[in-house]
Amino acid sequence: MSTTDATAEMASASRPPGERAASALWSFGKYLGALLPVYLAGYYGCSISVVLLVLMIYMGWKHSRLEKVMRLKSAMYLLENEREFTTAKVFRSKRDLPPWVNFPDVEKVEWLNKILQQAWPFIGQYLEKLLVETIAPAIRASSIHLQTLSFTKVNLGDKALKIAGVKAHTEHDKRQVMLDLYVSYAGDVEINVEIKKYFCKAGVKGVQLHGKLRVILEPLIGDVPLVGAITMFFIRRPKLDINWTGLTNLLDIPGLNAMSDTMIMDAIASHLVLPNRLTIPLVSNLLVAQLRSPLPRGVVRIHLLEAENLTAKDTVIKGLIDGKSDPYAVLRVGTQVFTSHHVDSNLNPQWREMFEVIVHEVPGQELEVEVFDKDPDQDDFLGRVKVDLDIVKKARVVDDWFNLRDVPSGSVHLRLEWLSLLSSAERLSEVIQKNQNLTSRTTDPPSAAILAVYLDQAHALPMRKGNKDPSPMVQISVQDTTKESKTCYGTTNPSWEDAFTFFIQDPSKQEIDIQVKDDDSAFSLGSLSIPLSHLLSCPKLTLDQWFQLENSGLASKIYFKMVLRVLWLSDDATPTTPPRPSSSGSGLGPGGISSELNPMGPGGLSKPPSTRPQHATPDSDFGTEGVLRIYLVEAQNLIAKDNFMGGMVKGKSDPYVKIRVAGITFRSHTIKENLNPIWNELYEVILTQLPGQEIQFELFDKDIDQDDFLGRFKLSLRDIISAQCIDTWYTLNDVKSGRVHLVLEWLPRVTDLFRLEPVLQYQSQQSYQNKVVPSSALLFVYVERAHGLPLKKNGKEPKAGAEVILKNVSYKTKIFERSTSPRWDEAFHFLVRDPRDEILTVKLSHSWGQGLGTVTLPLRQVLSEAGLLLDRWFNLDGALPESQILLRVSLKILDTQLALCRKGEGDVTIDEVIPKWDPSHLDLKHRGGLSIAGENGGGATGQVKLTIGYSIEESRLFITIHACRALAPCSKDGADPYVSFVLLPDKKATTKRRTATKKRDLNPEFNERFDFDLSLEESTQRKLDLSVKHNVSFISRERELIGKMQLDLDQIDLKTGVTQWYDLVAEAN
Repeated sequence: MSTTDATAEMASASRPPGERAASALWSFGKYLGALLPVYLAGYYGCSISVVLLVLMIYMGWKHSRLEKVMRLKSAMYLLENEREFTTAKVFRSKRDLPPWVNFPDVEKVEWLNKILQQAWPFIGQYLEKLLVETIAPAIRASSIHLQTLSFTKVNLGDKALKIAGVKAHTEHDKRQVMLDLYVSYAGDVEINVEIKKYFCKAGVKGVQLHGKLRVILEPLIGDVPLVGAITMFFIRRPKLDINWTGLTNLLDIPGLNAMSDTMIMDAIASHLVLPNRLTIPLVSNLLVAQLRSPLPRGVVRIHLLEAENLTAKDTVIKGLIDGKSDPYAVLRVGTQVFTSHHVDSNLNPQWREMFEVIVHEVPGQELEVEVFDKDPDQDDFLGRVKVDLDIVKKARVVDDWFNLRDVPSGSVHLRLEWLSLLSSAERLSEVIQKNQNLTSRTTDPPSAAILAVYLDQAHALPMRKGNKDPSPMVQISVQDTTKESKTCYGTTNPSWEDAFTFFIQDPSKQEIDIQVKDDDSAFSLGSLSIPLSHLLSCPKLTLDQWFQLENSGLASKIYFKMVLRVLWLSDDATPTTPPRPSSSGSGLGPGGISSELNPMGPGGLSKPPSTRPQHATPDSDFGTEGVLRIYLVEAQNLIAKDNFMGGMVKGKSDPYVKIRVAGITFRSHTIKENLNPIWNELYEVILTQLPGQEIQFELFDKDIDQDDFLGRFKLSLRDIISAQCIDTWYTLNDVKSGRVHLVLEWLPRVTDLFRLEPVLQYQSQQSYQNKVVPSSALLFVYVERAHGLPLKKNGKEPKAGAEVILKNVSYKTKIFERSTSPRWDEAFHFLVRDPRDEILTVKLSHSWGQGLGTVTLPLRQVLSEAGLLLDRWFNLDGALPESQILLRVSLKILDTQLALCRKGEGDVTIDEVIPKWDPSHLDLKHRGGLSIAGENGGGATGQVKLTIGYSIEESRLFITIHACRALAPCSKDGADPYVSFVLLPDKKATTKRRTATKKRDLNPEFNERFDFDLSLEESTQRKLDLSVKHNVSFISRERELIGKMQLDLDQIDLKTGVTQWYDLVAEAN
């Protein structure tokens, strides 16, 4: 007999006989209770399927309950041991770290958590008093069936609410303080309620709530309590998990649990998730409606264009044969939800739909796009993508392909436009004219303005029949959109304090209709109609006054405020259309995917136009790509990796270079046993100018097994474009020594035919180790549509596709479904070595099989056209007489600056051919410990990278501190640098700012932006006085100042903004 059994028998024997008998009876009763349902089912002749169904429901409920309990316990444990889990290796991923670790500007507030923990029992006492003495009597009075309701237990438990981090925003509006609170609550709260009349008990035992709560303190006032009101809301839906007890246990049954959680979340969202806000006024005479519903930050126009490479969900023969999907998209911004139409049996669907969403808070709000496969039962998930709308606000227009997450493949093409709100009607007619040219599949035309209506109160409304007080509510309608206010019960002087927002297509032709009704009988208490054209003549497009109600009492009137704002897309917003992520080839793939919205028919097919246009209509981004030429010259002082005798004898390395840019990778040849290799290789790549794009260089030592790392560095494409040409040495990072010599050129594109001959002459004289012949031109081809294509052999319409070929490079359009007049609207580009000898070919075919016609175009013909542009219909060879295709072909000469150096000279060395362009702000010879005698100039102590510009729309000067490099060390550990600056003249130092401190870093990155409420004229009169300092204690003898620089802002074009490296000098200079 085991020790455990023996111990159990001894314990059982030690208990009194009565207690042992009661325990045995209880165990017998439990087993009998478990068998009773089975017996009753057999006794009443129930089917075995019913028994199994009940059993499955019970097991599902049990499993759901256990999962909730485990999640709650895990969350409690994690909150109690946050510090240990943060430092533990298993929780080092960004997903598991708390917000104060992920984001440096999020602060820990342990002092606040300690206060909450200390006050938590008293908060529980207050909640119990509130539920028992206030809420319970109100519930009992609301219904005869709830007259016996009572709260039998109210206990908030020992686990207090935790604030995982706080982020303060003070840069947006000087009259408010904005706080983001990362709230985490995993508590053992227990609240039980009982209705004695029906013997009904229910309750909650354990709640999880996690989310980001934004708290806005506004307006700031010069009197106690200093803050006029507190407004709070969740930017996105928080995560909620409730552990039910009693009768509400049924809500944990699978199917019901998701439904109940959704209903509760909907209830929370209707009060606390944007655009809904909870506003608590702290002083009187505040316009609460305007605080609860302020004017939006802007409007985002979403163009859902297309998707590609979606996952096939409708498989055949249990997945043995891949099928298709019937995709549609769901778009969410806060509580605004839109659903596109579904496209049948297509993994590369085209929607071409447009939606408009109101953005209330940036930064914070984001666009979420989810793609699903339409099915009769349950729709399958095809991926999701999230876009921070703050990025759209800064970029104005984002036209990009976004990879879908949580699925193996797929991407979606979106065009997002940020529409600013103008308080003047000067540009309204221009906006309406632009909107008439913008069409989409959605029934709603583009909006020209938004209308915000702040409904305040009414006075002296008529009585109901029987001389009773009415319960007034208001219906506000603009065209086909109607919104209702809340109901004010039993009063003739209601105060609603509600706000509503409407999209307006043309304010000069629309009007707002207001109906005041009695809630119980829908009896009209008055009405009012106001043409929106009245607002156009009002100051700041605002109308704020009392209005006399029609069809009402003589003294009946209503007070509300109407604000109209024109939606304006900035003229300087130049969208970029980057290459499609799935494009194949050597990286010179198609770039200009047109995002033009055209009238479309059902299922993604374009309707044939009634009259054919004479010229193509590509997107404004067509032909905006440029060419980056990378000349890899040599390297010096590389690390020796091939050592002998365990490192006692130093050897050499076999170096090669990997260059990565825009998803394209180039690799140089390997040079054997050389620490100072000379490659002399050239690479060319077509790029779209996107913000933040970088070029990465990595060096490796070629080995038989695994190649050894020799260093890396990154370059910003923006710096190369601004400089046009850079010839310099770059120090390798993450290794002890080594540098690389590069010549980088962003090639100017011209349409001057006379520049072609000098360029070709220069190119013919160049020779590179990798046998690359430099390109002399860039060719852009826009394939818009075809007309009158021949039918297939069986008499059906073809599925037409176009293949565009230049030499050994070819690209294909999408296949257009069943039409003799297909429309593709696709753009491609090619590098051209000699346009005098090359021929462009466009082949049309049915599903890349049966030929439908060919166009052959010698590029010499384009050279003879004005502006090197050919835009017209071309006859198709091998097709019908009426078969034609509409093409736009544009040629740009790559007028290299290096060619000018070679023009008119004899044979010269490579050093003489390449000009040593060396501007002061891009002098990199001091980087990372690289010492070149005689080149430091004696006073340079590093460089700082700044962006300085002026936002006309926000009327603000902004300065972004990006990074520093090659800073002079201040101690044996290097330096702890930070940047401080002031805008002179500034006697009171109100413009003084500083960045965070970076520990032990001579090449720190800050990426901090500072805004100043200055006019453009004031900004040009200021001088930037900037210092990079070493953070030292007051008793330290280490040098504090690393370097400084001064810059007169009138030397900069503030409207366009400048990003540049600036030299730092010692204080003595």
